[in-house]
Amino acid sequence: MEKINLAYRRKDDQLDGVLLVKTADVRKSSNGGLYLDMTVMDSTGEMNAKAWNWPEDAAIPPLHSPVRVKALITEFKGKLQMRVDRIRAAHQEEIAWQDLVPTAPRAPQEMYDELYACARGLEREEFSRLAVALLEEKREKLLYWPAAVSLHHAERAGLLHHTTTMLRAARALLPIYPYLDSSLLLCGVIAHDLCKIEELGAGELGLAAEYTRDGNLLGHIVQGVAHVAAVGERLGLTEETMRLMEHMILAHHESPEYGSPKPPLFPEAQMLYVLDLMDARMFAMHEALLVTPKGAFSDRVRALDGRKLYHPNLAQN
Repeated sequence: MEKINLAYRRKDDQLDGVLLVKTADVRKSSNGGLYLDMTVMDSTGEMNAKAWNWPEDAAIPPLHSPVRVKALITEFKGKLQMRVDRIRAAHQEEIAWQDLVPTAPRAPQEMYDELYACARGLEREEFSRLAVALLEEKREKLLYWPAAVSLHHAERAGLLHHTTTMLRAARALLPIYPYLDSSLLLCGVIAHDLCKIEELGAGELGLAAEYTRDGNLLGHIVQGVAHVAAVGERLGLTEETMRLMEHMILAHHESPEYGSPKPPLFPEAQMLYVLDLMDARMFAMHEALLVTPKGAFSDRVRALDGRKLYHPNLAQN
């Protein structure tokens, strides 16, 4: 069975292999005929695909189902597109999930254990109790939950990947800024995105197809503030501890444009915002350059305001 590796494909490539359905809908073409419009994906990327002359009574492939396709890569308005000649449900023996689902580079349990050990070791007892309680409550879903529908860390266990990377960066920076309270900052790192579990609709494959009702109505920032308040009250934490942590979550996107009604108002909150932004942008750059030849520019990266990134062509040492 051919491993397709969508991100590395080019115009006029012919494909015969298994892909995962991310979206699928039947639409009407300009001549009145029906066609199946899909987004298909594998562990390396995704692409729009069209199956023309779709029979009116044919079933639409279910969301996140593996399908066997024979197709040709074409180009439309400067973007690669797949013309599907044949499509069917993949047989079990044809499916290699590791080739279909983007996955964090570290084992989920290893990442969870790293966060949990940090939470247990926080110097300030109230922040330690809060971080431990939050992690224990979310453990089951954390082991596979993504951090986004698309953009940064939209992968299996992506939420753990994002959080542990931020944690390591925070620990590296703490000696440089000794006036930062380590317990407050590290607890904020652990807690800041945990309510993406309520914001995103995802299954055990670790793929988020859409936002939940509460995710659309409230979002993970508002949900996170309310959740920390409830857990803090249950644990009997002081008002100061709860307010500081609520503000960390509330301000971690820095501005109303990105969902934070208040800017960071103390150094640990500012650092949390910087770490979050840095990790998201570095992830987006790394992913884009993985599929860009050295000495060339990438396609426009939506997560980076449509920038085209340059892949430095440095000699090997």
